Amino acid sequence: MHSAAPAARSGPVTVALVGAEFGWGSSGKLSAVLSALRDRSTPPLRFVGMASGLGRPLLAEHTVDGWYDLPDDPGRLAPAVREFVRSQGVRAAVVVLDGAAARALLALGVPTVFVDSLPFLWSEGDRASLPLDATVYCAQKSVELPPECLAVLADARALRWVEAVIAQPRASEPERGSRRGAGRPYRSALISLGGLRAPSLVEPEHYPRLVVPAALEALAAYGIEEVHIAGNLPGDLAGRLVDSSIAPPRTTAGPLGHGAFLERLDACDVLLTSPGLTTLLEAGGLNVPTVCLPPQNLSQIFNGRYHSQALGARLRVLWPKEVLVEDEALALRSEGEDHALERIYGAIGAAARGDDRHGVGHALRDGVLDALRRSADVGEWDALTTAVGTGGAAQVADALLGVLDAADPLS
Repeated sequence: MHSAAPAARSGPVTVALVGAEFGWGSSGKLSAVLSALRDRSTPPLRFVGMASGLGRPLLAEHTVDGWYDLPDDPGRLAPAVREFVRSQGVRAAVVVLDGAAARALLALGVPTVFVDSLPFLWSEGDRASLPLDATVYCAQKSVELPPECLAVLADARALRWVEAVIAQPRASEPERGSRRGAGRPYRSALISLGGLRAPSLVEPEHYPRLVVPAALEALAAYGIEEVHIAGNLPGDLAGRLVDSSIAPPRTTAGPLGHGAFLERLDACDVLLTSPGLTTLLEAGGLNVPTVCLPPQNLSQIFNGRYHSQALGARLRVLWPKEVLVEDEALALRSEGEDHALERIYGAIGAAARGDDRHGVGHALRDGVLDALRRSADVGEWDALTTAVGTGGAAQVADALLGVLDAADPLS
């Protein structure tokens, strides 16, 4: 535990921040909500973090008094959360996608705003993992909502649909669309890989070993001169993959904080990304041409499909059918997300270890090249973001302020 002493009752109201340990999307959403709170007239607030170990660097620009690590053993979760709430004087919480933490906080009577950025994913097999009794259940709007998810969310006690929970684009650049018009050549690219750290993902290196060399080779063949590889890649893997690949002449790699990532994203000509929803929505908000790399988990199958559907063009790269048939993985979600993830992770791992991994790489390279060529005919890139709106961070911030007002924690 690394934290300041808990605030006195007469001081700021302490709010807990929690993001799921699954890629960086949750922390990006927490960052957007904190930015929205900063723009509002609020009571004095003090923020403390629980879990969210992977995404803490993304929140470095915000004032968070300390972070409390949760135990890996689910049986020890409840007492650990109880001690956290007691020692830090927690009066409310904002939780993104971590259902277990949200349920533990609610069981202690902590008013909790739960942010569900993947409501389209759930089926009856996921019901028990969702905090449907959250004080406010903020479900992010989607371009499509399967009936099975609506049946589950119908039981959320205080369901509130919100727009995309993303950082707002800077208002100082209204000319973005014009400088990225259809047919303009690409010279710089950004590769973003998130989601590589997840509880049930044993070998996070398998996906980038297959995808990064293929993406670099495709970018080089397309004439890209400069590329940066960002994301939560394990160790020095990115550098090793660059050294062993045919890559554009100026290729760099390294993680970026949320603000730095948005700046790099805004400056590039084209984004190649594993289709995490937050990244796709942020790229749309900046009108950045975007190609979806193959999905690495269940939600990314949906995200890539929704992205291409909204833009009316095939802008995503599929796994070769001998690696993964998406519909087969989707069929497993009726038993819960974990069953589908097991199939997806297993397929990627088998391909990375298999004798035909070079053939898989060649197929992916060709897929990236095809998507890049198709992308040149797209004029505007904000269709997905426009479909779901961009005001979600402000709406979640308002939900938290309403919860604090109703709870009157200083009474």
